[in-house]
Amino acid sequence: MKKTNTQSLGDVLRQVLKEQNLSEKLNEQRLIDAWRPVLGVGVAQYTTRLYIKNKVLNVQISSAVLRAELMMSRGKLMQALNNYVGEQVIVDIMFR
Repeated sequence: MKKTNTQSLGDVLRQVLKEQNLSEKLNEQRLIDAWRPVLGVGVAQYTTRLYIKNKVLNVQISSAVLRAELMMSRGKLMQALNNYVGEQVIVDIMFR
């Protein structure tokens, strides 16, 4: 008896995550984890807190100069982080 209704494990996991409303939280965590690889160790050293609330990435930076520099390139950062995850997870970035 040959089974014709086969699915890959990845597809099944994505379906379960979507049904349990966990895929959004998983993507948010993946985006937070992407901060260091996308922006580098230098920026990560000055980052003291990262969290997402209402599709806005809130970033606490301990250096005022770096914070100002990051604010000017907010659009590119948002695009790079979303591209790293593969979905649009955030719509804005707030630096504090």
